[in-house]
Amino acid sequence: MNDTTQTATRTATVKWCSVPCEEARASMRLEASVFGIDGRHARIAVANCPFPSKVLAGKDGLGSAYVCGRFKRVWLGKSDLPIYQPSAITDIKPEPDGYLSEVTQTDLNALRVRKGQILLSCSGTIGKVGYVAEALKDQIFSHDLIRLDARVPHDAGYLYAYLRSRTGNTILQTGKYGAVIQHIEPAHLADIPVPNAPDAIKTKIHNLVVDSYARRDESNALIDEATALLVKELKLPPIEHFQKSRVAFSTDSKELAGRFDASYHIPAVRFITAHLRKHAAEVTTISDVRTSKNIFLPGRFKRIYVEEGQGRIFFSGKDIGALDPSDKKYLSFARHGNRIRNDLTIRHNMILVTCSGSIGRVVLVPLHWDGWTMTHDIIRLVPNEETTGFLYIWLQSDYGKLLVTAKAYGAVVQHIEKEHIAQILFPLLENQSAQTEINTLALRANALRHEAWQLEQGALKIMNDEVICAK
Repeated sequence: MNDTTQTATRTATVKWCSVPCEEARASMRLEASVFGIDGRHARIAVANCPFPSKVLAGKDGLGSAYVCGRFKRVWLGKSDLPIYQPSAITDIKPEPDGYLSEVTQTDLNALRVRKGQILLSCSGTIGKVGYVAEALKDQIFSHDLIRLDARVPHDAGYLYAYLRSRTGNTILQTGKYGAVIQHIEPAHLADIPVPNAPDAIKTKIHNLVVDSYARRDESNALIDEATALLVKELKLPPIEHFQKSRVAFSTDSKELAGRFDASYHIPAVRFITAHLRKHAAEVTTISDVRTSKNIFLPGRFKRIYVEEGQGRIFFSGKDIGALDPSDKKYLSFARHGNRIRNDLTIRHNMILVTCSGSIGRVVLVPLHWDGWTMTHDIIRLVPNEETTGFLYIWLQSDYGKLLVTAKAYGAVVQHIEKEHIAQILFPLLENQSAQTEINTLALRANALRHEAWQLEQGALKIMNDEVICAK
């Protein structure tokens, strides 16, 4: 059997191994990925570790797993029943995908995730792993998510770290099936071996994971506090106040600005603009030299990837909201040195804005991303130090997002350009001390995210060095 992977250069690397017929017959699987060499090496590493193994889930497993049944959603514009998609489980600050009506015919409480659960994406992108702390506790998720409960409380963080490790995640993905959209089922978890380390090691890893998520929750609380202070100082009503439904509206021909798409001229933008001019000390734009030093968007290019340790970490905008993106690759410095130095490298406290597909997601670059590289489909904003945190809070607020998304163009895949970001309105507060406090809260929140990453990396290091002994 062979398993072929392709890089962005379209050159193929073939990994192959031989499989006894008895093994294929026992598993009743014929896909090469089930018997891939990486998965076999990972299972050998677990078998050779110092501790006996148990299975991840099932009758004799360290945990129990389940999925919820499919259901037909009844959507509302806003309600007390937000629903999250599986992609949100790795986000530092998860955002709901929409809002359900109470008349939705399913047991909504059964869809809620519980604190301490481990969440696994099980359809489409396989292998994303999340842990339920305060940010996701009791939230409703779709059916496309495996919920895993540890039988012993201190095993929860331990199992999370194992599934986040390269060894555990590789084994997890050997169970996937499907030609177009791939899936895994709770039953597949009964075939995943897990080193059953002593309780002292499990507890140490678990505590590091819990502390990591506590830092994330504290970071989110500071972001919410800063946003609330911004709203208070600008006397902003809820965003729905500006989004009152209008079947039709008129626009002065002098205000067309070369745009004939109705979404560009929505009344909400005018309402927000008028409100800001009334309540802010000054309304400028992001291109103002007092606000930003540079706004740029790297051009497209043909990527050449190399093995880990031989190039710069590179990731896409898909996981921009994650603490540690799972889609990391390694970009050849020898082939892309100039681009890496001049365009692709991101720096601490740079602001990133998604500009293709999903528009307007905003991230303040944490310290551990400094020096990494990102896709060309992300606008880089280099802010002035005095307004870094304040500008981030404005752009990630509902009001800033609306101003950004209104600039989008494109019939199928939407886009915005760096020129659009430069034109976004930016309010300066009359209360300078409040503006400074908002800035400080945002920067502290970003520092906490780096601390959270350090704690999780500590848990993964113990898992690799002391449990799996992977070198």
